[in-house]
Amino acid sequence: MMHSIPFNRPFLIGRELEYLNEVCVSGRLAGDGPFTRQVHAWIESRCSTPRALLTHSCTAALEMAALLLDIVPGDEVIMPSYTFVSTAAAFALRGAVPVFVDIRADTLNIDETLIEEAITSRTRAIVPVHYAGVSCEMDSIMSIARRHGLRVIEDAAQGVMASYRGRPLGSMGDLGAISFHETKNIVAGEGGALLVNDDALGPRAEMIREKGTDRSRFLRGEVDRYTWQEVGSSYLPSELVAALLVAQLERADAITQARMAIWNAYHEAFERTEADGRLRRPIVPDNCQHNAHMYYLILPPGRNREAVVGALRGAGVQPVSHYVPLHSSPAGMRHGRAGGDLSRTEILAQRVLRLPLWPGMQDHDVNRVIEAVTVRV
Repeated sequence: MMHSIPFNRPFLIGRELEYLNEVCVSGRLAGDGPFTRQVHAWIESRCSTPRALLTHSCTAALEMAALLLDIVPGDEVIMPSYTFVSTAAAFALRGAVPVFVDIRADTLNIDETLIEEAITSRTRAIVPVHYAGVSCEMDSIMSIARRHGLRVIEDAAQGVMASYRGRPLGSMGDLGAISFHETKNIVAGEGGALLVNDDALGPRAEMIREKGTDRSRFLRGEVDRYTWQEVGSSYLPSELVAALLVAQLERADAITQARMAIWNAYHEAFERTEADGRLRRPIVPDNCQHNAHMYYLILPPGRNREAVVGALRGAGVQPVSHYVPLHSSPAGMRHGRAGGDLSRTEILAQRVLRLPLWPGMQDHDVNRVIEAVTVRV
């Protein structure tokens, strides 16, 4: 019987088990040990940020950003509706109002030309989300933010090893958040990091991550005891998470190359199907270097996506659809508001279909996916 091809499969690529064992034998399981320091050094170097702080999730990094920027009830934060819930929830948790802006038709990223008209006297920040590891138009967004005195928090959950005009995703805003969830390119099971690109925010970020205390300064011998200094929480993960992550980061280039090979195989194979008008392939602008985080198709208007999903699953291929736009979700309607027309979001969200893509996929699996899609869309 032919095996089913899952949408995602976390892939151990190097010394994960060795490093996990090293942590267990050391007797030091709590966070901020030697493996965490290695992670910080890697992120700071490869993501071009002056300070990286490992967190237990990208959601935690976004929550830290909201605390760090002193977001309070009534503040407004501009973001796309077509994103994962954490983008909005991290700010709604502080009482802020997510203001949802429509997406571009090509990249499915926030439409930078619509941001300015969504700004009000209550706007505090813009949160661009780099969908599929393809950058938003960051030069325009940063220019808008500077003109209006706004902060920029990059949701680069899907953006590790991707860049915009040569600059790593997450490194351009005041703050950036990345993810190491098992569905991402570089995995730790659960995990994330906050990139602190504004040096002035670094000391407070460190305290917010450590329950609002200056414990990190105490461990460095800078103070003789640590005390409660800020409103914060426990955002750091254990050394077990960091150890697994170090093994993945050591092979980050190999992981990216493996994903790119699969992405390119899909892209080449579906060129003719796109020309026939049966689907649309992803569009990557010339100034963006993506990381093959996902390969998605956009089905033509009127095509029943659920019927396509069912047909592919019947053929042993497990695709997934994607986000329910946040502005149409129960919590989104309670806590957020539309910042203009959202028709592109509503239309495209019904037509996106994501294909299996993970390191370790064999050529015959990739070919099975291609054949199944070509026959059934």
